[in-house]
Amino acid sequence: MDTFALIVVVGVALIFTYTNGFHDSANAIATSISTRALTPRVALGMAAVMNMAGAFLGSGVAKTVSEGLIATPTGKQGMVILFAALVGAIAWNLISWHYGLPSSSSHALFGGLVGAALAGSSTVHWDGVLTKIVIPMFLSPLIGLVLGYLVMVGILWAFRRANPHRAQRGFRMAQTVSAAGMALGHGLQDAQKTMGVVVMALVIADVQDESDAIPVWVKVSCALMLSLGTYAGGWRIMRTLGRRIIELDPPRGFAAETTAASVLYTASYFFHAPISTTHVITSAIMGVGATRRVSAVRWGVAGSIVRGWFITMPAAGGVAALCYLLVHLVVG
Repeated sequence: MDTFALIVVVGVALIFTYTNGFHDSANAIATSISTRALTPRVALGMAAVMNMAGAFLGSGVAKTVSEGLIATPTGKQGMVILFAALVGAIAWNLISWHYGLPSSSSHALFGGLVGAALAGSSTVHWDGVLTKIVIPMFLSPLIGLVLGYLVMVGILWAFRRANPHRAQRGFRMAQTVSAAGMALGHGLQDAQKTMGVVVMALVIADVQDESDAIPVWVKVSCALMLSLGTYAGGWRIMRTLGRRIIELDPPRGFAAETTAASVLYTASYFFHAPISTTHVITSAIMGVGATRRVSAVRWGVAGSIVRGWFITMPAAGGVAALCYLLVHLVVG
């Protein structure tokens, strides 16, 4: 029974990773597609490969997820908590994808973990939630917004005397690199989040200790599912990011992707903070768009997106808590 529970939880974790991939594929490539720097299928293929590569570049974020947010639950109840957390996250991913809302798969997972842990009377590390989740949730979009604006101002100044057509062509080519960097950062962040949950399941099942390194099969499985989901594409959200916030041109697309990738790498390697790729790229797009003129950004659309960010964790947490109670009634 314990083995069956472990298999179920790992399987649902991989399903979550797949939904994360198609939900968040827009983060890496929406700007490149909207500026016609890359064709959709080429962009998706490149993003899938770079997502897989990024999954192998670190483990700090996975450690934060597996140890820093909730106390590792034990026994059958622990498996039910993880199962319910993943179901809550998957449910919110599908709802937000249906409505084309670029919400955070990461915060859906965090909300699911906290909601299920509370329903199961397990310990929540509120200091870790505050310092690793809540504070970065506010800081990373602000940094993306301001940094995106400054990077774009720098580009406009540096190329103020350049031939416009030649500059546009050059930045369209440069977007191939910046989009790849963004996809690599997405893999670095988001694949590790699922790895952390799978490691928790392995610890609960006494398959490994918390201090052990992440098994290679876990890295490969999470990376592969994230890549497959990315290649499936999330066209509804792609339209929102690529065109509804602002009409991007290649220089602004390059600036937004470069800004977002820089923030992702910094958070992963220096702070081991599991930040949202969605929050960072969306705010960077707003920042670079504001350099055209403040009114060029469709702030109504942006406001709807930001409101979605704030309801993601409680919504996913509520679904996870309900799922825990229902499963707990069934399995005792």
